Amino acid sequence: MMRRAQPTATTFAWAVNQLRFGSSRNKVVSVEDAVYLVPSNSTITVAGFVAQGCAEYVLEALGNRFKETGEPKDLTLLFGGGPGDTNCKGLNHFAHPGMLKRAIGGHYGQTPMLGKMAQAGAIEAYFMPMGCVSRLVRCAASHSPGHISKVGFGTMMDPELGGGKLNSRTTEDIVRTIEIDGEKFLYYKAIPIDVAIIRGTTADAEGNITYERESLYNDNLHMAMAGRSRRGLVIAQVERLAAVGSLKPQQVRVPGTMVDCVVVAPEAKHQMSYWSGYNPTVTGEVRQVPKPEGLQGMELDERKVIARRACLELQPDQVVNLGIGMPEGVAMVADEEHCMKYIELTTEPGVHGGVGLSGHNFGPATNPSAIIEMHSQFDFYNGGGLDICFLGNAETDAAGNVNVTRAGPKLTGPGGFIDISQCTPRVNLMGSFTAVGLEIAVENGKLKIVKEGKVKKFVKKIKETTFSGRVALQNHQHVNYITERAVFTLTPEGIELTEIAPGIDLQRDVLDQMEFKPLIREPLGTMDLSIFAEGPMNLKEKVFGLQIDKRIHQCSVSQVVYIDLRGVCVYDKKTIADIDGAIRAAAAKAGGKIDAIVSLDQFDVAPHLIDEYAAVIAKLEAELYKSVRRVSSAALRRHKLASALSHVKGLVKVAMNQSEAYTYITKAGLLLSRSEFGDLFKTYSNGSTKISPDEMKKLMSVVVWH
Repeated sequence: MMRRAQPTATTFAWAVNQLRFGSSRNKVVSVEDAVYLVPSNSTITVAGFVAQGCAEYVLEALGNRFKETGEPKDLTLLFGGGPGDTNCKGLNHFAHPGMLKRAIGGHYGQTPMLGKMAQAGAIEAYFMPMGCVSRLVRCAASHSPGHISKVGFGTMMDPELGGGKLNSRTTEDIVRTIEIDGEKFLYYKAIPIDVAIIRGTTADAEGNITYERESLYNDNLHMAMAGRSRRGLVIAQVERLAAVGSLKPQQVRVPGTMVDCVVVAPEAKHQMSYWSGYNPTVTGEVRQVPKPEGLQGMELDERKVIARRACLELQPDQVVNLGIGMPEGVAMVADEEHCMKYIELTTEPGVHGGVGLSGHNFGPATNPSAIIEMHSQFDFYNGGGLDICFLGNAETDAAGNVNVTRAGPKLTGPGGFIDISQCTPRVNLMGSFTAVGLEIAVENGKLKIVKEGKVKKFVKKIKETTFSGRVALQNHQHVNYITERAVFTLTPEGIELTEIAPGIDLQRDVLDQMEFKPLIREPLGTMDLSIFAEGPMNLKEKVFGLQIDKRIHQCSVSQVVYIDLRGVCVYDKKTIADIDGAIRAAAAKAGGKIDAIVSLDQFDVAPHLIDEYAAVIAKLEAELYKSVRRVSSAALRRHKLASALSHVKGLVKVAMNQSEAYTYITKAGLLLSRSEFGDLFKTYSNGSTKISPDEMKKLMSVVVWH
């Protein structure tokens, strides 16, 4: 067979210009012709997230071209979600000696062949937080010099801890510390893109791309922009063609001006994910009414025990991120307990709402409310958009540092872990207490260790720092370490053991299985007994279902009464009487007519009680209300916070001790137990006996959202 001459820089530029400006403007080419244009020594970025949305047909052809010709060689690969099938597909097509010179990636877990090359030192290799990868693609698109962020301090991305380098062959610094206005940041140097390999659903001959059958948008648009900005090459894999002019402009997410080659893939090479075919419930084409498969009847093993305990950290209306693996159980338990409507689950590739898919299909969600691009999702996360996150935990040391990137022989990487864990106020790190061979049983409401795991996970020294306890304390984050037998909390003195499971022996089952002794204060708490019960744990009542009288709060300096009826279901006459009585009691306490602010999110009334309920409310409005405003739960909390802060503004002028501070929050009408407040006080006072006025206001904001 006659081999083609390999493209030089000159022939590459000529070929791309012909595609862009040729008279026909027909950009549909064979996969062989498309990958023939990829030159050696180029920097390539590839779309895809875990098993989703990878241009398998193009990548396979590119790998085959190298095996046949030895070209393209010495490539640099930039990737975020590390698309692959945990075997030989996806980015594994680059894992040939000589094909790659360097890999810079967020997650190597689905690409074991690439991971082995990195670990063996066969290529230069770096870790990179997925959010930073996403922004570096954006930097390449706009010719920006790089990405500036605080994400990564105290972790293996910190230049003082290796700067993301994976092996001794890797010597160039691609992240460094800089100072702006006296404040330190990490500077991630921009990486120009020569070739972008993206994917969509439908294309026309001019290269316009739509995404109606894709589970995620990922960063396809900015990858195409990055390739175009260097006058490089953009290859788009699609499953079908449409006539020019037939695609609706609002559905085109990548314009043809940014695309050079369109490759139509056979169905077998264009599955929605490597593990499943097209699923219309994750694209929004169809809304699934029954519970998604796999979310019912989760076995009461260590995964469910951990997930149940984690669910007790949830609060109404929180925006939540769940990591891959153990944290997926939070969604399963919440769904079993019929509590999904009270929270908004998100995943880092851009999904909001719905129930996230699990395992190898992690990323999309069934019945999502919105899907945005990945770089925008990380903007949202880094800007404080999350209220709480649940992430995995492979190793923990006494200072609360965690390793999830290099646990065991397999290389994984940070994925979105660092971006999420460093920018979320409440962090829950989940994992079994020991690993490799652990067997547990739940008997008569108690936990029994049938067989202890061979590997200890609470160790003197972790292999690599993916989460920094020191940075979390500096950021005033509340951090829990949740296992099946014990719960720990991060404090300035180190991690503190706060709860153990019923049936667990403190010395034998906890302390003897750790390489260090945690802080322990008396009395030591017991994990909620409902966690270990067969059947439902009544999560709705425990976390989201307050009694009616506890849902009504009067501002201490005005006639405003906050009535929080979110999630209340009026299915009997007693609930109507409770609402009526509680509001009348609040009005009596106020000494006259009230200004009511009511939240009715997820509120419901049984059809046969609508008239009776409406009559009671009409009577309340006529007799007791000066005014009434109905708002969302978030708006109600913001109003409540503003009122509380205005009350305290003139009072908080000097530093206060814990007792004085607790008195002030109760005067402001913010309700919290003394023990819970004590934990917050410790965090916001940085371990001091007194708290400053500014830190007190931050603490009060947290109390409102608590």
